[in-house]
Amino acid sequence: MDHVTVTVVEAWPGRFETVALTLPKGTTAAQAREASGLGTMATGMAVFGVRVDEGSVLNDGDRLELLRALTIDPKDARRKRAEARSVKHKKW
Repeated sequence: MDHVTVTVVEAWPGRFETVALTLPKGTTAAQAREASGLGTMATGMAVFGVRVDEGSVLNDGDRLELLRALTIDPKDARRKRAEARSVKHKKW
C-alpha cells in the first residue's frame, strides 16, 4: 500500500470538525495538518491522545488530533467549580 488514510480532528468547546484524508505513505503530522486545512491555531498534535511532534510519520488509520492552548489552568477551573458548588449547597 503506497497510501495511508488518516483522520484529522480539531475541537472547540461544544463543536468539532473532522477531515478524512488519503495521503502518501510517509506523510508527517505537519503535512497532514496542512493538507486538512484545519489547525491554524493549533499549538500541538496528538495521535489517539499521545502527543507527537511535527515530524512524526503517520500510519494507516491514525487519528491526528490538533491541540489548542489551554484557556484556563485545569486546577483553577476545578477550584472554581468546587467553590460554586459549595456556595450553592450552603444552608443559611
